[in-house]
Amino acid sequence: MIAFYAPDVSLNYMERHAAFGIAEDARGQIALVEVAKPGKAPYFDLPGGAVDGEETESQALVREFGEETGLVVEVGAHVVDVSQPFLKSDGQAVRNYGGVYAVELVGERPELKVEDDHKLVWLDPRDAVVALRHDAHSWAVAAWMRKG
Repeated sequence: MIAFYAPDVSLNYMERHAAFGIAEDARGQIALVEVAKPGKAPYFDLPGGAVDGEETESQALVREFGEETGLVVEVGAHVVDVSQPFLKSDGQAVRNYGGVYAVELVGERPELKVEDDHKLVWLDPRDAVVALRHDAHSWAVAAWMRKG
């Protein structure tokens, strides 16, 4: 697992097992979510999120992709395991850890999208590396491009 940044020792980080995906469309662009929280500047993340209960990373990733984008995906090759501490938009200290995977688009089901503050955007992977909020996500996209 590749760790990004040392946690701030004055904060108590919640450990959060998570999985994220890299989906490429026919134009060679990848899916990101633009997250807009009230009173905060919007930011870009890879689709994905917390692994709930007894879910596998693959199950969580399929669920999260649907909830955030309305896209249906199949999980493919593992790209990298990463860990990164950060502050959520509500100020909570969290350390995400888990896998980033290549995913294949298999359909769209708009009714799956329930996260109204997440908007699907497509970017060239090189632009995504710069735009992504988390260095762990940027590094994973760069590693995915190099493997491609």
